[in-house]
Amino acid sequence: MTTSRTTIAIPGLVRIKSGALEKLGVYCSRCGFSTVAVVASSDVPSGIRESAEKTLTDAGVQVVQWFYCTEAGFNQAQDIFVILPGDVSAIIGLGGGRALDVAKYVAFLARLPNIAVPTSLSNDGFCSPGASLVVAGCKRSLPAAMPFGVIIDTDVCLAAPEQLWLSGVGDLAAKLTAVRDWKLAFHATGEPFNDFAALLSDATVFQFLSRPVRDLEGIRLLGTSLMLNGIAMEICNSSRPASGSEHLISHALDRISARPQLHGLQVGVATYIVSRLQEGQTDIICSLFEASGFWKIIRNNPFSMAEWIKAARLAPTIKKGFYTVLSSRDCVDEIRSMLENDDVLAGCFIA
Repeated sequence: MTTSRTTIAIPGLVRIKSGALEKLGVYCSRCGFSTVAVVASSDVPSGIRESAEKTLTDAGVQVVQWFYCTEAGFNQAQDIFVILPGDVSAIIGLGGGRALDVAKYVAFLARLPNIAVPTSLSNDGFCSPGASLVVAGCKRSLPAAMPFGVIIDTDVCLAAPEQLWLSGVGDLAAKLTAVRDWKLAFHATGEPFNDFAALLSDATVFQFLSRPVRDLEGIRLLGTSLMLNGIAMEICNSSRPASGSEHLISHALDRISARPQLHGLQVGVATYIVSRLQEGQTDIICSLFEASGFWKIIRNNPFSMAEWIKAARLAPTIKKGFYTVLSSRDCVDEIRSMLENDDVLAGCFIA
C-alpha cells in the first residue's frame, strides 16, 4: 500500500561539494555528535580513511570504534549493533553501498542518527528509507530510517572508477520507467499514486540531463538527483518512485546469473528494454546513455543473452502483488526479440 505520511523524515544536514570530506568533523561537531562509530567499506582507500580520521579528531569528535564491511549482511549489522559502545551519539557510514546500508541499519536498530558519506554514486541507496541486506542468502530491502545527514565530496566521487558513476546514471534513468509502471499499477489495480513523489522522481532525471558529464558539476548533479529520489520514496512510503519492472529484471539476474554486474548497469539496460515495452520515453533514455557513455561500458563487458531471457521470465514473480508492465502480458518473446535485433543493444549481449 502506498500512503502519504503526515511526518516526512529528510536529511537535515546535506553537503554536496568539493572538499566536503575534510569538514566531516566540523559538521558532526556542529550537530552535537561528540562520539561516533564509523562503519566503513573494507576496501575504502587509506587516504579517504585518514582524511576522515583527521577531520573528526581535529574537530574534537571521538571515534569510539571503526567497523569494516565486506558485504551488506544482516548478520554483520546485527553483530555490530550488539557490540556497539553505549556512548555513541551517531553512526557514520563511509564508502560504498554495502557499508552505507549496514551503517543505516545499525543506526536504525540503535535509534541513532546516521550520516551517509558515500565515496561513489553507483545507486540511490545512500539516501533511501530502506537498507538492502543479505538475509539467509537472499538480498532483501529492510525498513530503516532516512539518514540524518548526507555528505558527498565531489572530488572523492569523481576519483572513483567510471563504471560506478555510470552505474549511478543507470539507476537514475530507471526512475522514468518506474514512475510509468506505478501509473500502470494505479490504473490496473487501484494502487494509490502520489503525484508529488512521482513528479520529484521524474524531475531528478531531467535535472541531470542538463549536464550528464563526468566532472565535478556532473557529480554534484548526479548526487543531488539520487538523493532526491530517496526523499521521493520517503514521501510516499514506497519504493515505487524509484523502482519498477527494470529493478525486477535486475533482481532476477542477481539470483540466476553466474556473473552479476553492478546493480545500476543491469538496471540501466533493463530500463531501456522496459521503456520499449511501455512504448514511451525511449528517446530520452537513449539520449542520456549516449551522452554519458553508458552503452560503451556495457559493450566492453557484455551480458549473457540466455541469462537475460531467463531473468525476464523470472522477473514478474520476484515481488508478489507488484504490478508492472511485465504483469500486463507475457513479455519474454518481445524481450528476446529486442536482445537479438535491436540496433541500440548491438554488442551489449553475447550468446
